Amino acid sequence: MGEQGGRTVLAVLGAGTMGLGITSLAVGHGVPVVLVETDRAKVGRAREAVAAQLRMARLMRALPEDRERGELLTTTSLADVADVSLVVEAVTEELPVKAEVLAGAAALTGPRVPLVSNTSSIPIDELAGHVPDPARLIGTHFMNPPYLIPTVEVVRGARTGADALETLVGVLGELARTPVVVGDGPGFVTSRIVHPMINDAIRVVQEGTASVEAVDALMQDCLGHRTGPLLTADLIGLDNLADSLRVLAERTGDPRSAPCELLLRKVRDGHLGRKSGRGFYDYGKAQL
Repeated sequence: MGEQGGRTVLAVLGAGTMGLGITSLAVGHGVPVVLVETDRAKVGRAREAVAAQLRMARLMRALPEDRERGELLTTTSLADVADVSLVVEAVTEELPVKAEVLAGAAALTGPRVPLVSNTSSIPIDELAGHVPDPARLIGTHFMNPPYLIPTVEVVRGARTGADALETLVGVLGELARTPVVVGDGPGFVTSRIVHPMINDAIRVVQEGTASVEAVDALMQDCLGHRTGPLLTADLIGLDNLADSLRVLAERTGDPRSAPCELLLRKVRDGHLGRKSGRGFYDYGKAQL
């Protein structure tokens, strides 16, 4: 699969929660996707997971009804991204892992193909030092689930080029997403503000001040938080949240961002949120 008659072809690297969500968004808007995942078990489940997200999105009228689904290629080989229009990296929130994947994608794709990191906390300019042409690298922060939340945080690093930004904004337009462009820094805007707040909410539960349900009810009904911080944590994935908080704590020195013990205990116990079937709430069975 390559560029088809001038049409956009997206590569998504990583079939975790966000990789699958971004893939579903693109396929649902008729954009072909090459989904790369080195874990063969995850590759085997990817099509079913994307199909389930597409069904839910259509039930919620979150996708255009007049477009055929984009073609989906699932693969374990990074070499299959050679002819795509844009690469979105959505692997685990660890600098060495992201750097290796982005460098590999940079070597396989053309010089005008943007490399997009869907990181939640790692500064884009840190990642840019690991690719041959830093001007190609730009950040996005899709929210979960991507098909339901129409605004995307776009992070322009100090070395991000105008061409990469223009191409990414154009692709987001094809996906009916609204970009909000911000500058670089640990956590950018959304994670820098929201993730420590969620950590504080978990700490309130840890200390016995209030139940999970009470915290979410107060934040929703009194302060207008759409889902409540603890339900949001389950949607993010508690392992992903803990990783993001570690990045923030290391790079800002803010002790408030250090993952609290209750969060770490849930991660150790495998209670990772909606994707595992249990986090701060019980979902009955794994969702992916």
